[in-house]
Amino acid sequence: MNLTLFDLDGTLIPIDSDHSFGAFMVEKGWVDGKVWGARNDEFFAQYNAGTLDLPAYVDFATSAFRSRPLAEALAVRERFLAEVMTPALRPEAMALVEKHRAAGDLIALVTATNEFVTAPFADAFGIEHLIAVQLERDEEGRYTGAIRGVPSFREGKIARVESWLQGLGAQWRDFERVTFYSDSTNDLPLLERVSHPVATNPSPTLAAIAAERGWPQLHLFA
Repeated sequence: MNLTLFDLDGTLIPIDSDHSFGAFMVEKGWVDGKVWGARNDEFFAQYNAGTLDLPAYVDFATSAFRSRPLAEALAVRERFLAEVMTPALRPEAMALVEKHRAAGDLIALVTATNEFVTAPFADAFGIEHLIAVQLERDEEGRYTGAIRGVPSFREGKIARVESWLQGLGAQWRDFERVTFYSDSTNDLPLLERVSHPVATNPSPTLAAIAAERGWPQLHLFA
């Protein structure tokens, strides 16, 4: 069996789901459009520059919904899925995932976006295994704004994948081929760890690195 790992934002979808969900919160009036929206854009720029303080961002991003009753937060997430996520699901990406599924690969979605936002995307792609940033909850089940455990971000993606494999009774060496699709230099640690890295819709910096190292480049979206 081969192992295939997919990043989500910019890789399987042509948007950043976390940033888009924040923008959706602004649009729906859950947060202050001018102040909160500007801060959301600032964090997104930091991510693209490779300087993101993830705990600070998660605390900020979840503040848009964690003070609301969970049922209300889930309801607005459903609206986000219908209005933003569904149009972002492209047939090229769906076909890529299906190709690996048909080949019998073990597949996981490995993303630095939190589980609240990304679980529906994993379901939409039919990917059973989601490795996302886990959110801490209090005794009443409310999100606190903190990260639980190791975040699946940069080197943390390697640790989380290894922990997931151990839970399945598997290791890296059990797979003849390990493929990882990603668009971002934030994922360089995991791209360098696998046997078959694929720079997918790569940023200019990642495209240059891929060209230098002879990694294949895949452009799913125009």
